[in-house]
Amino acid sequence: MVLVMGFEGSANKLGIGIVGDDGTIISNIRHTYITPPGEGFLPKDTAKHHRSHIIALVQRALKESNLSYKDIDCLAYTKGPGMGPPLRSVAVTVRMLSQLWNKPIVAVNHCIAHIEMGRLITGAQDPTVLYVSGGNTQVISYSLNKYRIFGETIDIAVGNCLDRFARVIQIPNDPSPGYNIEQLARKGKNLVELPYLTKGMDVSFSGILSSIELLAKDKEKMKQYTVEDLCYSLQETLFSMLVETAERAMAHCGQKEILAVGGVGCNERLQQMINQMVSQRDGKSFAIDERYCIDNGAMIAWAGYLMYKDGVTTPLDETTTTQRFRTDQVEVTWRD
Repeated sequence: MVLVMGFEGSANKLGIGIVGDDGTIISNIRHTYITPPGEGFLPKDTAKHHRSHIIALVQRALKESNLSYKDIDCLAYTKGPGMGPPLRSVAVTVRMLSQLWNKPIVAVNHCIAHIEMGRLITGAQDPTVLYVSGGNTQVISYSLNKYRIFGETIDIAVGNCLDRFARVIQIPNDPSPGYNIEQLARKGKNLVELPYLTKGMDVSFSGILSSIELLAKDKEKMKQYTVEDLCYSLQETLFSMLVETAERAMAHCGQKEILAVGGVGCNERLQQMINQMVSQRDGKSFAIDERYCIDNGAMIAWAGYLMYKDGVTTPLDETTTTQRFRTDQVEVTWRD
């Protein structure tokens, strides 16, 4: 059996995963850097968190899997995209372990890892992919050995929009700002009109964020609405835009499947809206839960496994990181 250990640390979640042949997930543990309400996570502090916990997580993953480092065939890590200092802190650890253990390295695109993990867990064959997370928002479809981006955010990602609004209304970051907004949104009753900004296949969220921030700080207007109303309205507006662009991509590509991946992809309201859209097209939607939807080491291990089995490794002097690593830059050699 080929075993790959995956290292994920592109944002505030540090994950170590071990994956074997045919996608057998042997270990998938995670430690999240959580800041006080109203605060985001700074790159330097996030990197410090990763450095403080990564070796302990590696040891725990091996112990819980009843494995030795000698059993591992390859190390896979997130090259990008993501936050620079956290990415680098993980890459340095991987380079160290590679030399200590004498193991090859595979550099993985974070977005590709989300897609391939989604396909593995759900069994989706050739879906239109709605990739929605804290740092990325893209509508993607596979064609000619690459994952092609049909539409994307032209400013901030949908998860970043939710996170930043969570800071405005001072709700906890534990377990995540987006999750806490989702719970409040379920209690919302009044839909507040917000800007709806789709631009062809692309979307824009910064104007919506500015609009709802001003509303939340206006004491007179907030006499008409609750915080729950604002969370409900924000979700409905953002997700409607995403589902609209995803449906156009499905129509253009003639596809019947849609797969939601990334941290925001486990939002149950978003999944419900996708299901409603797909049911009208006689299609099928796929979604995964927080174990594999939120950033994790197993998805990096699985993407690394696919590349490693296809003969791809990364020379030590090329094991760099980058904050900008587009989904459509990767040659997808493991698919027909």
